[in-house]
Amino acid sequence: MTDDVWDFQEEPGDEAATDLTGFKVEATDGSVGKVDRDSYEIGATRIVVDTGVWVFGKQVLLPAGRISSVDVEERKVYVDRTKEEIKESPEYSGAPRTT
Repeated sequence: MTDDVWDFQEEPGDEAATDLTGFKVEATDGSVGKVDRDSYEIGATRIVVDTGVWVFGKQVLLPAGRISSVDVEERKVYVDRTKEEIKESPEYSGAPRTT
């Protein structure tokens, strides 16, 4: 496992090759929203989680290293954080999505 939270964990596979946009995000204590976008910028790989109505439409940033597994068939991303920890994550304030 990597110590760099901004990069994908070495296990369980090659998530970086998969577009995670639209995948449901599952915290350790339940569902929290969907991946709105992902980024593979050098030194800052992350996902933007749209929490929907759960946190009043807030979008938060999660480092890719918080992803514990990805189920491509079920289109789910599992993260090693609780709902509360995700709620307290930095808010995403980037440009609106155009695609």
